[in-house]
Amino acid sequence: MKKIGKASMYLMSSVVMLSVLAACNNEDEAAGVDEDVSGAAMEEYAVGDQFQATEPISFSLLFSDHPNYPYKNDWLLMEEIEERTNVSLDVTVVPMSDYTEKRSLLISSGDAPYIIPKTYPGEEAPFVSSGAILPVSEYLHLMPHFSAAIEEYEMEPYLETLEHEDGNYYILPGMHENVWPDYTLAMRMDILEELNLDVPETWDEVETVLEEMKNAYPDVTPFSDRFTFESTMNIAAPSFGTVAGWGLGNGLMFDHDNEEFYFAPATDAHKEFVTYFNGLVEKGLLDPESVTQEDQQAQQKLVNEDSFVINTNSQTVIDYRNDLNGTVGEGNFEIKKIPVPAGPLGHVIGGSKLENGVMINAKAKEDPNFDAMMQFIDWLFYSPEAKEFTKWGVEDVTFTKDSDGNRQLAEDVNYVGLNPAGTKALNVDFGFSGGNLSYGGSTELLHSMMNEEEIEFQEAMLATKEVLPPNPPIKYNAMQLEQSTLLSTPLTDYVRQNTLRFILGTRDLSEWDEYVTELESRGMQNFVDLANSVYSEQ
Repeated sequence: MKKIGKASMYLMSSVVMLSVLAACNNEDEAAGVDEDVSGAAMEEYAVGDQFQATEPISFSLLFSDHPNYPYKNDWLLMEEIEERTNVSLDVTVVPMSDYTEKRSLLISSGDAPYIIPKTYPGEEAPFVSSGAILPVSEYLHLMPHFSAAIEEYEMEPYLETLEHEDGNYYILPGMHENVWPDYTLAMRMDILEELNLDVPETWDEVETVLEEMKNAYPDVTPFSDRFTFESTMNIAAPSFGTVAGWGLGNGLMFDHDNEEFYFAPATDAHKEFVTYFNGLVEKGLLDPESVTQEDQQAQQKLVNEDSFVINTNSQTVIDYRNDLNGTVGEGNFEIKKIPVPAGPLGHVIGGSKLENGVMINAKAKEDPNFDAMMQFIDWLFYSPEAKEFTKWGVEDVTFTKDSDGNRQLAEDVNYVGLNPAGTKALNVDFGFSGGNLSYGGSTELLHSMMNEEEIEFQEAMLATKEVLPPNPPIKYNAMQLEQSTLLSTPLTDYVRQNTLRFILGTRDLSEWDEYVTELESRGMQNFVDLANSVYSEQ
């Protein structure tokens, strides 16, 4: 039977909730109870409305400071937020490198700002049992834009993955209209053309391409990877039927037919996965240093033509071109992203419509302007108007828009190479398109800052790939969560070590059964049994 998520129940009953709350407020007033938290909130606030507090107010906000575009008090972003909403932000700036640790310390000590962005799903879990952060799903009646996005983007299956034992979720995530694939392989297209090879569509075809490159250039190791091979394992694993690299998580996958979890790194699918990449290493097609080298080393090998293939995203492929211009020479090469290759399961990819989001300090509920704060968060993070604003800036100042709605950066503004002649940077000088306040939204908005090549890649991925459904949530209580963590941590550490050992050949594949036995001795079955027990009782 289908499990109905809390998000769906809140969304369907939002009108009822509003009526009940109104009735409760009337009863409180009659009894002389003062629980007014509406304060500067708008009396009428709905989808499409510009939020503006009824009087000037201020909310505290934690800010992850990126070294490439450090926070400035006089950013146009902050000035415009205050002008449009009547809200000033009291910002606590934390270096990006220390953000996770500092955030934890502030929350644990009770000193965290009210609004805590740049929080990825799962990072809220340690703070739930203490009551330090707000069960935000209980307040969707104050967030019309967020609620509208749930329905428009069909977010229910993804929001269910955020639910905890009490059925609530404690993070307001960034939400994308579609899964947004970015990381894949970049290949030298000119080498493919020289060797009369087509762009590979499967991992088997990737192997064939690498073999032909090696035959033509014996001194080259055609594939030398960056991101310590974590990204490539992450994009490849789903099509083999397993999880690895950045996507390893706790190692669990869900069998939707039998409605139960299993430990993917112990399956034959995982064995097939490591066997494939071990074959690339054994044939001299994949550089074994890929799992240890710094990104700069991998990039230098590509630039020096010691390799022709490397993992990439939409930004790093531009870096590769710029560097290759200096070594190979502009016009003498072509490097592009290829669609993620298909594996034994076909053209499937993993991914989520969720992005990092916002936690809220539970103390904010006591603030007389709590309702106003929730309306403000709803507008700033989830309204289409504010999404364009935080991404592109102010119309006729940082960008222009033609009669068809197409956006273009102002003549003096640049961002990710969209307007190289611009002398000012959209993020550095104005604060827009940063990681704290700008994320999620429509595919149209996402594509609006992509060049034609990247849009072509995105459209090809959406047209040809099936996105695997997310695992359902396992709603552990505090004790169960601690037990699960104690079991999963040594298991996943051991999986990471041995996955790479099998791939590199430092552990022979003949020892696979022994490896599975070692996982069992480390509590694998207890971990899986706990997950299924909790899931079945939800």
